[in-house]
Amino acid sequence: MTIGNSGSASTSAELLAAIESVSSPDTVDTPFGQLNFFDGVPLPESVSTIYDALDLIRGVDVFLNCVPGASLVALRRGLRTLGIDSPRAIGYTDPRANSRTIGLTPNTETTYGTTFLDLKAWGPTIIEAPPNSMCVVDDFWFRYVTDMGIPGPDHGQGGNYLFLPPGYEGEVPDGYFVLRSPTFTNWVVLRALGGVADVRKTRIYPLSELDSPSPNEWINWVEESCNTVHANDLSFYFEVDEIVQEEPAEALDPERAGQLAAIGIVKGRPFDPDERMRGILDKAARIGAGMARALSYAPRDPQASLYGSWNNAFVGGSHEFLRDGARLLDARTQFHYIATVITPAMARARVGAGSAYAYTVHDARGEVLDGGRSYRLHVDPNPPAKNFWSVDVYDTQTRSLIQVPSTIWPAVASNSGQLVANDDGSHDLFFGPTAPEGRESNWVETLPGKSWFPLFRLYGPLEPWFEQTWRLGEFEPLD
Repeated sequence: MTIGNSGSASTSAELLAAIESVSSPDTVDTPFGQLNFFDGVPLPESVSTIYDALDLIRGVDVFLNCVPGASLVALRRGLRTLGIDSPRAIGYTDPRANSRTIGLTPNTETTYGTTFLDLKAWGPTIIEAPPNSMCVVDDFWFRYVTDMGIPGPDHGQGGNYLFLPPGYEGEVPDGYFVLRSPTFTNWVVLRALGGVADVRKTRIYPLSELDSPSPNEWINWVEESCNTVHANDLSFYFEVDEIVQEEPAEALDPERAGQLAAIGIVKGRPFDPDERMRGILDKAARIGAGMARALSYAPRDPQASLYGSWNNAFVGGSHEFLRDGARLLDARTQFHYIATVITPAMARARVGAGSAYAYTVHDARGEVLDGGRSYRLHVDPNPPAKNFWSVDVYDTQTRSLIQVPSTIWPAVASNSGQLVANDDGSHDLFFGPTAPEGRESNWVETLPGKSWFPLFRLYGPLEPWFEQTWRLGEFEPLD
């Protein structure tokens, strides 16, 4: 077949363009150094650079995508140091959570109860949830299993829940709300409107003890100190390996399992990185932590912005972090790096039920909140909360309640009986290293040399919050 000159020239140009588009230049400048090739083949001195870079990238991916699992491994480890080492032992905070423990953004207004189910050791397990409660169970990869209580199928009447381990094929008795978890370990969070007395009505025991359950041991850990937050260095990957070794391989999606396998974390195999890989993973964790802090403190998804400097911690309105069929990877990291508990009731609050949240790390000028400076936050009259509202203050490093000399409850709340309102019903709240004279009850101490961030909570948010006809003010510097 003969092709005319013009056609031949056009075809040659297209072919050259195609070759160019699939080819690599002999040198490529990268953040990892210059990569050198001979006609597309990496030269020996560049091969090691390439694999170091690939391992670093995989390590960063694992950090960002496995924060949820590492978070619960760290939480369980911390609780075990307090004696909460089986489902029989239930920890609680009486009267309420405080800054003694390093834990992700707890509130100081609620009595918490908590433990971990161990469906491998106990098999099918029963939880008798108390009435008028708001309880949640999440699996060990921090995915939602069920609500119990008011947002759950018992609708606050109290109910019996039966949790079945992965692969369970035995008899399932009638009379229970039955849940099948993909993981053996499950985190239980207990909250009740009646406080400690109602929380302690909870009973947890194996199905095998149905006729004569052993009593639960209640441990008040409010006076104790422990760390329940995951690592930001090499040891992060050992935290993740712990969950991989314990849980069924099918409990984790293939994509994250593949990322883990790429850095040597595989179920049934020892995770023992050599000196080279340890150095790379330590660097990857620190880079990943830096990225997670950007996602949390300066999120770029437009839906993360509430208004002004205030951010929304649950982007997309989905407890699975899904939008248009796609997983919001950044939103998942943003939430889990600073917060705990996954439930649809948090992701999509209803008018008059549940709670709504807003947080910021910036003042009215766009500057990072500085513990050495003083600020005022004006809260307009009639905050749209059916129950009450609060502002808790957290350390930007640990994402835990800030530790200050003046109090173990660094917060102000409308139900405290201590806030002083202005004549029009509004409130001026103060934050800084020293209390404004005469306004001590409206003040939260901060520390010079440290940053901090507030979390504003509405319990039973009302229409003006969702419609944004009522808005929070900004933190106004006073010096």
